[in-house]
Amino acid sequence: MSQTEAPPTIILCTLNAKFIHASLGLRYLMANMARHGSPQLAQRTALLEFTLARQTEDMVHELLQQLGPLRAGQAQIIGFGVYIWNVIQTTELVRALKSQRPELTIVLGGPEVSHETETQEIVRLSDFVISGWGDVSFPKLCLALIQGPKPLMKMIQGEQPPLSDIELPYREFSDTDLANRVLYVEASRGCPFKCEFCLSALDKTAWAFDLSPFLQELDTLYQRGARNFKFVDRTFNLKIEASAQILQFFLDRLQHDSTPALLVHFEVVPDHLPDRLKELIVQFPPGVLQFEVGIQSFNEEVQQRISRRQDNVKTEANLRWLLTESNAHLHTDLIFGLPGETLQSFAEGFDRLLRIGPQEIQLGILKRLRGTPIARHTQAFGMVYDELPPYVIQQNNDIDRETLKRFTRLAKYWDLIANSGRFKQTLPLILQAHAPHHSPFWAFMSFADHLWQQTQKTYGLTPEALVDAVFAYLTDSRLLDESLVRKTLLKDYLASGARGRPLCLAHENLPLGGDRLGSGQHTLRERQDRHADLQK
Repeated sequence: MSQTEAPPTIILCTLNAKFIHASLGLRYLMANMARHGSPQLAQRTALLEFTLARQTEDMVHELLQQLGPLRAGQAQIIGFGVYIWNVIQTTELVRALKSQRPELTIVLGGPEVSHETETQEIVRLSDFVISGWGDVSFPKLCLALIQGPKPLMKMIQGEQPPLSDIELPYREFSDTDLANRVLYVEASRGCPFKCEFCLSALDKTAWAFDLSPFLQELDTLYQRGARNFKFVDRTFNLKIEASAQILQFFLDRLQHDSTPALLVHFEVVPDHLPDRLKELIVQFPPGVLQFEVGIQSFNEEVQQRISRRQDNVKTEANLRWLLTESNAHLHTDLIFGLPGETLQSFAEGFDRLLRIGPQEIQLGILKRLRGTPIARHTQAFGMVYDELPPYVIQQNNDIDRETLKRFTRLAKYWDLIANSGRFKQTLPLILQAHAPHHSPFWAFMSFADHLWQQTQKTYGLTPEALVDAVFAYLTDSRLLDESLVRKTLLKDYLASGARGRPLCLAHENLPLGGDRLGSGQHTLRERQDRHADLQK
């Protein structure tokens, strides 16, 4: 900010999980300040994002420095986007801001403060809370706070306008955003489905943005150099004609750009893939399309209980088609802890999905998001959730606390071994059914139990420590041939690009760690360091 430029009156702020994330919600608010507030208001509004790694005192200093000293009769407003992943840190930030500048006006919005607000500390500390949609309501509130009359009520129900009344936010992405961050975009809002673990279950339907101006905005982003688009639509393939036009938009750019380095991510309904979309999907080259497919559970009783409509037969057929006939990368999701889902029935669903063969299987654990209808099962199924965000289930009538902890470890190890892609050749050895474990799920559970017993940690394991741990498990516990295991691990390790010194590969005369290991002999200190690595 130059010396002659007036400081902002309003700051839009949130704490992102990582720098690579760019808040779409804040950019919607910024884009609509002029249209639903005033042009002058828009000129005095700034956007400031932090990450969860920032210290509270540093964020307080930067926010207050941007606002400058408070002038007599002037309102200073900070609007915070509050989510399940940042509510604890945002609460501390709001408390610190109010302590240093009590006259500061704090406005909250976002899903975490849109429901069950009565007991939330962050709500008590703030001045106003907008529940639901804020595109129109936040600019109007800021205008009222600055020009009057001030609202009488602290809790404000967000106004949901026609989508045509909402200014699209994509010009608010900076060149730095385009170069370094994932760009979140949406062709629609809402969801017609009623899955009770999801906040979208509260929506009456899905609403689509007018496709022509939306595609024009996408084209502008593309012309500016954007190549990484993540659609946040809950049901991208719900309205086929709109989905087809969007896919064609990206195909057209692929045809005219020889080196696009394009990546497009969609969340799709797994049992709804008509021929119109298939004809377009097959035209994409490898590495461009990524589909996030929420399976959640193959247990039909559980699906019915949580109001999830899903044709499992069609789902499986569509996934197999995508894997055999297209180049799309499939990221699939399962949720553990749903009411009535036992560990055994989850294992059966996992094995079924694994047989289909998606590139990723994300193992999630049920969270009780504020306001979601999943709460209606709490008493009948003995659902006990953590009182602190992210409100993960701790136990229920079918799953005790120790089983939840055991599964949590398995899910983390699955990310490290399977979803990381570092053990593509070795994973089938781990998943081989063996007595008494006659399924891939239970085989991996056996590995996860062993790894936990050996390391007592799920974080901080280096790639080299994991290689050695896998080798020890397969050769000592599973009694597989050492030569076979070592050869397989070596292929994976070199393919991963890692160049450290796993002990089990010490005798391989290959360029690891920037040199040739020659005889492969390690000092006692090196062996002690590796042992300590595993024990951290």
